[in-house]
Amino acid sequence: MHSTKTHAFTRWMSRNPVAFTLLASASAFGAYTCMYAFRRPFTVGTFGGRELWGFKLKVLLVVAQMIGYALSKFTGIKIVSEARPGQRIAMIIGLHVVAWLGLLMLAVLPPEAALVGMFLNGLPLGMIWGLVFSFLEGRRVTEFLGLGLSVSFIFASGWVKSVGSWMMGAWGVSELWMPAATAALFVPPLALCLHVMSRLPPPDERDIAERTKREPMDGAARLRLLRELGGPLAFLVALYVLLSVYRDLRDTFMADVLKELDQAVPSGIFAQVETFAGLGVLAALSGLWFIRNHWRALATYHVVVVLGTSLVGISNWLFRAGHIPTFWWLSLTGLGIYLAYVPFNSIFFDRLLAATRRVGTASFLIYVADASGYAASVMLYLGRLFSLKHISWTQLTWTTGWILSITAPLLLGIAWLLLERQRRPSA
Repeated sequence: MHSTKTHAFTRWMSRNPVAFTLLASASAFGAYTCMYAFRRPFTVGTFGGRELWGFKLKVLLVVAQMIGYALSKFTGIKIVSEARPGQRIAMIIGLHVVAWLGLLMLAVLPPEAALVGMFLNGLPLGMIWGLVFSFLEGRRVTEFLGLGLSVSFIFASGWVKSVGSWMMGAWGVSELWMPAATAALFVPPLALCLHVMSRLPPPDERDIAERTKREPMDGAARLRLLRELGGPLAFLVALYVLLSVYRDLRDTFMADVLKELDQAVPSGIFAQVETFAGLGVLAALSGLWFIRNHWRALATYHVVVVLGTSLVGISNWLFRAGHIPTFWWLSLTGLGIYLAYVPFNSIFFDRLLAATRRVGTASFLIYVADASGYAASVMLYLGRLFSLKHISWTQLTWTTGWILSITAPLLLGIAWLLLERQRRPSA
């Protein structure tokens, strides 16, 4: 009886494209937002300035989680690209369970073992994005669906940190127990979203005709795609590394930067700032899915990324010159970085495959870029930990933002010239 209802629900969505689009977008948005409750709440804590082995405990926890997360991205290059539709939901559930056990270790074990817990927490979570996006890619409405998924981490980062801050303030939950408690609050909505995602119909014939077929990729298929797109992909990944480093610095150490600047702000500012950025990105990118020509869409995304990175540099200058207050500095840098970062996390690579008529998965290309980006973040954090202690998080964030805003147009320009050389007519 349950199976019959399930099939009926899937067939109903197939016959009602508007309902499918809304349900697919909402369930993917909700699932990834819930994942953030397992990953980000601990960053809102300062852990009382506690130290371990002469280093601040929070920095060690961030690095431990980041190493696990980066390894997860490298593992995901294979696992996510090979995952078949019937395996994805079970994999997502299992990965969340492992991540929560890592948060439990943070709460109950001494600091040395808590570092292992944070590594264990990051190790599975890096694969969630690709598994969720695999339900959305290769469709005529992937642009809309991918945008909804991508902005989830903008909203989610501020939301879950504000929830964590609220739990400590209103409920008296300790900084060590707060991450596990916050994650537990998001389990019911996560279960509901995964249930809806498991019933989504696969891409139809019109989707395949317009966006090319998306198939699980073995090692030979991955190498073939890298050879075919290797030239432009190298410059796109180089830019993504800079985007990832700046975005992660801003997201992870926002509270520390505000403390260094002696800026007293309410706990709700994290949700306010990221909500502003998320709504701005939605407004700026929502109309791009109407562009049916894939090459024109790719060119438009190049322009959007340049505008976003330029906004980061301009906002940093305005704040340092005293022309804008803290809230607008945080909001405008958030809008700028996410205007550039969001397309790369989904819709840019989906359009790239559609434009070049390559067979594969956008999830694979996303993970190649993501693995490189997080590896760079790990190296930066380790460098800051052992040899760059004299550089504040504020200065590190500003310097990375300047490099990003200056370098992005050059890298994108070269990538576009290389893409033009192998351009093929779109279907």
